[in-house]
Amino acid sequence: MRDITLKPPGLRAEKEWKLSEGGDIPNDVADFLLDDGEDEERSGNFPSPTTPPPMQSPRPPSAGSQKSPRSRRQRTTSHSSLSTNKSSTDYIIRSNTRTIYTAGRPPWYDRDGKQVVPFVIGICGGSASGKTTVATKIIESLNVPWVTLLSMDSFYKVLNPKQHELAAMNEYNFDHPDAFDFELLSATLKRLKDGKKVEVPIYNFVTHSRENRTKTMYGANVIIFEGILCFYNTEVLKMLDMKVFVDTDSDIRLARRLRRDITKRGRDLSGVLKQYCTHVKPSFDYYIAPSMAHADIIVPRGGENSVAIELIVQHVHTRLQERGLKLRENLVNSYTKKNLPQSLYKLPSTPQIQGLHTFIRNKDTPRDEFIFYSKRLMRLVIEFTLSLFPFKSVTVETPQSVPYNGKRSTTDKICGVSIMRAGETMEQAVCDVCKDIRIGKILIQTNFTTGEPELYYLRLPKDIRDYRVILMDATVATGAAAMMAIRVLLDHDVPGKNIYIVSLLMAVAGVHSIAYAFPDVNIVTSAVDPDINEKFYVLPGIGNFGDRYFGTEPSEDSPDA
Repeated sequence: MRDITLKPPGLRAEKEWKLSEGGDIPNDVADFLLDDGEDEERSGNFPSPTTPPPMQSPRPPSAGSQKSPRSRRQRTTSHSSLSTNKSSTDYIIRSNTRTIYTAGRPPWYDRDGKQVVPFVIGICGGSASGKTTVATKIIESLNVPWVTLLSMDSFYKVLNPKQHELAAMNEYNFDHPDAFDFELLSATLKRLKDGKKVEVPIYNFVTHSRENRTKTMYGANVIIFEGILCFYNTEVLKMLDMKVFVDTDSDIRLARRLRRDITKRGRDLSGVLKQYCTHVKPSFDYYIAPSMAHADIIVPRGGENSVAIELIVQHVHTRLQERGLKLRENLVNSYTKKNLPQSLYKLPSTPQIQGLHTFIRNKDTPRDEFIFYSKRLMRLVIEFTLSLFPFKSVTVETPQSVPYNGKRSTTDKICGVSIMRAGETMEQAVCDVCKDIRIGKILIQTNFTTGEPELYYLRLPKDIRDYRVILMDATVATGAAAMMAIRVLLDHDVPGKNIYIVSLLMAVAGVHSIAYAFPDVNIVTSAVDPDINEKFYVLPGIGNFGDRYFGTEPSEDSPDA
């Protein structure tokens, strides 16, 4: 996971696609999502390979690639399909530069916007006992869509020159508690449990040093933390909901360590044996084996013990069901009878605004006109949003040498973030009025089995916490997708007061849902409609904005967000 600072180029104009229902992601779409960038962040972690992906279909290109309205073209139809006999690779798209996971992350918060704490499993055991194998088998069996695997090996301390010399002679004890940065480890695990983004060090076992790059992780339903001393630190131990000890015979562990260190880490036989006898075995006897007393479950024989793994998985499932959420269903009728919140800013309803709404709400408006008038309205809404930013008084001199008392924005860091795909249609408008603005993307789709929104993809500026963020979505119905996107930004340390959720049309229920969960967030729209139907469409509404804008028409009704 990395971050991107550049707005990506659009796809070929003739290749329209939609990611919401049936069908696989086309190769050119995969290339777009996987396109490497200097500052890109991808949300991935480890989805369960046994989890069927929600129905998907091709998506249209980014609005940024459209220079002008196009003539009306023939609508395309996407078809729904869901195969239950797919291998794990069907949920993963790979390229030479990156891997993207197509299983989505369901809501990790309640209707109040509060974090639902993930379930943390700690897996301890001696070196080469099979901890990673056990962790992998748990992930495979859990059948939950979002799992983070954090290894203690990432938190070895940076060695000084003297320690490097000892390590080169196999005389530095990497199995001693002093070899680990427990302060950083504890802080990282706590942020993950709080749903925050973290930068995890990458340790190079050949050079005995940390690499310059880091690995970005962000939240999960389940966090699996594994390491030889993961039960040693008291603060870390308190954060573990389940503690598993992998108990493997010492002869097997030694054989595995010999094979691993010689073939993968470039060590020689005598050096590995010296290190094992001098440091590894004594540390196991003194520090690791006694920590078995903290374990809730002891797994003999490691990954081969399918019975123990099944018990672990059953317990985790029970705990996750206790924390289960039905977010969208809870949002629809929660706040409809209350007055509109003070955090809502609605574009004044002038005859011009009403005229633009007349065009885009009319079901008979041709697509080229729908795009044209939508873009006009988007520009007005974005300009209105910028007027809400703080300004200061300044005096300038006109060409006639007469002073003019005016205003100047005090905000020099603005970032646009679009909720794909409908939010992408607003990117051009924000780029037109904000020079050199940075653009991020969040892909959220509805799982038609659960009816819940799911997070698929992130690409945000690495320092987004320092920006005022214009979060763009064309329409907001229940507010479920907007809440998920806002929660993502908050998890990336963006203050709520610096977030502006901007939309052409919102439903009353969506406005209240966002305002109730995130009272500091600014809500900006050109119109608020009173109702939502049973399919989660806004009434009177605008229809499916993305389908009308991009010329796609799904074969089944798909709800607004």
